[in-house]
Amino acid sequence: MLLAQVNIQDKFAPAKVDSIGKLLSVVLPLASAGAALIFLIMALRGALMFLTSGDNPDGLKKAQSTLVFAVIGLLIVIVSFVAVQLIGKLLGVSMLF
Repeated sequence: MLLAQVNIQDKFAPAKVDSIGKLLSVVLPLASAGAALIFLIMALRGALMFLTSGDNPDGLKKAQSTLVFAVIGLLIVIVSFVAVQLIGKLLGVSMLF
């Protein structure tokens, strides 16, 4: 039986992430962009529900709660981002952003 001998480092480069700070500097902006996209979708959905509910009080309550939950979610993301930045500075972890 013949097995192929391949140097894997020639085919795949080693990981560029060597610290938690670099990993967070890659993951956090992606997560923030995803959260912003979800906020935009929820805000547009709530606005559309608000516009199309007419005089239906249940529809207005659902639209209002959707908008409130969207804003609360965005605030949670902002506070967690600031907390990660603060913890990074306190621990001396260098982040690229």
